[in-house]
Amino acid sequence: MNIENFISDAVRRSVEALYGPLDGEQLQIQKTRREFEGDYTLVTFPLLRRSRKSPEATATEIGEYMTANVPEVKSFNVIKGFLNLTLDCAFWAARFAEIAADANFGQAPDTGRTVMIEYSSPNTNKPLHLGHIRNNLLGYSVAQILRANGHNVIKANLVNDRGIHICKSMLAWKLYGNGETPASSGMKGDHLVGKYYVEFDKHYKAQIKELTAQGQTEEEAKKNAPVMLEAQEMLRKWEAKDPEVYSLWETMNGWVYEGFDVTYKALGVDFDKIYYESQTYLLGKSLVEEGLRKGVFYRRDDNSVWIDLTADGLDEKLLLRGDGTSVYMTQDLGTAYRRFEENRLDDMIYVVGNEQNYHFQVLKLILKKLGYADWSDHITHLSYGMVELPEGKMKSREGTVVDADDLIADMVSTAREMSDELGKLDGCTEEEADAVSTMVGLGALKYFILKVDPKKTMLFDPRESIDFNGNTGPFIQYTHARICSVLRKAAEAGIDFSGAAQADYLPEEIALVKSLTEYPSVVAAAGENFAPSIVGAYVYELAKQFNGYYHDHSILKEENDETRRMRLQLAQQVARVIRSGMKLLGIDVPERM
Repeated sequence: MNIENFISDAVRRSVEALYGPLDGEQLQIQKTRREFEGDYTLVTFPLLRRSRKSPEATATEIGEYMTANVPEVKSFNVIKGFLNLTLDCAFWAARFAEIAADANFGQAPDTGRTVMIEYSSPNTNKPLHLGHIRNNLLGYSVAQILRANGHNVIKANLVNDRGIHICKSMLAWKLYGNGETPASSGMKGDHLVGKYYVEFDKHYKAQIKELTAQGQTEEEAKKNAPVMLEAQEMLRKWEAKDPEVYSLWETMNGWVYEGFDVTYKALGVDFDKIYYESQTYLLGKSLVEEGLRKGVFYRRDDNSVWIDLTADGLDEKLLLRGDGTSVYMTQDLGTAYRRFEENRLDDMIYVVGNEQNYHFQVLKLILKKLGYADWSDHITHLSYGMVELPEGKMKSREGTVVDADDLIADMVSTAREMSDELGKLDGCTEEEADAVSTMVGLGALKYFILKVDPKKTMLFDPRESIDFNGNTGPFIQYTHARICSVLRKAAEAGIDFSGAAQADYLPEEIALVKSLTEYPSVVAAAGENFAPSIVGAYVYELAKQFNGYYHDHSILKEENDETRRMRLQLAQQVARVIRSGMKLLGIDVPERM
């Protein structure tokens, strides 16, 4: 049952019985605020011209009619012109029975819409870092939430596997690598390639310093540094499919992909489709040619291709360099075209950091000017802020960027240490302790990042995130494990709690049922706003609410069989919804802790 529709219909029937047809007028009904008694509140002020009575008298008259004529309304109270309605225990017991009987509770029916969400989008010249972690977790969670909203979701990764930055790593390996491989060095492939990206930068800076000492300006030195000229030549050779350069590119990218796969598996994220810029940039170039023919783009004297967006309040944007090589925008045009053509998408969502806000504004505008407004209007840039760590908490291999693999390992290690200190692993085998530590460490990382509004820059403190108290992943995971322990003990004691329970609900139990009924609307709101934080806030409040209830009321030791049956069923459904909500965040919950 849709509770809001039920209340709305019951109120409408009552108002029309008292004051005549409403002729399509909308009633103002909302959930009763926490500080007041009641479940739903009717705002009576718009009805005064019909009732011709004071707000208090109108609310009282409607309340008296409803308690007499709507069996589900138990009582009412009036505060000024606000009518607060309380639904009876039988109503909430029936809603609870519906939840328990619904195997797909929280899953919306199929909408028929196909949505692609792109996340991760790494460069193949370095390993994944802390920024990628927020990107991957956000993208994966939004995909799960959209799927729960009934959409056909395609999780996509666009690998930035070509360009000058890739050639920098390749050239440095060729010049200084002495044939080093992941196998010979013992390094993950993405870390090895990243090492040579740093090596390139070191030699590049040294050459700039040398050239400026010889009298060149810094700008001239940056352009004339031999190692940069070699990298640019390597890019031209790559685009010309030079066999030697292309073979090296395939080899080094292969190392990187093997490394990425290990990190993705550790994070628990995956993809339905992987696109490679090396396979879409030529399509992007053909779209640039199309734009030139249509007069949307123009060519400068140096042979570079641009679009003038100053009339749209933006600036001029480069689409092809003078030497014919492409830029990010070129390949993004090609990738967008290919995706919409191949998949018949209703919506395309890009999960990319907020430093690219302008880029996506330009991409949508260019697509529209090329005649693809239907696609452009269905592109959403899910922008997010940066993640920072407390000073000195972690350092990467290069000392500048926090490495994803290091952070994951640190989280699992810290989870093991803190769980041991608190006795959370007592009675666990070594294998179980490892599994729980991994689950808790990653759960802490994921929840701490996803509970924050994506648009906000956030400070991530590893130890704070693993606290078993407060608004953290481990607190919610422990609540789930605690409920599983209660259910396990009931089974061990031979307590059968299946079947309908004939029991009266305490106010705290009705409050838990009300919270459970809100789950589908929480999932819907999270989908509409691309906001896992909405799910996180709900699951935390539910876990906190259950812990308060469990502290004050016995479940297994309850003497009345029917009350005990109801309480065990209630605990079971709370655990189920916690598990479902955390799954939308990509977080596993343990059954033992």
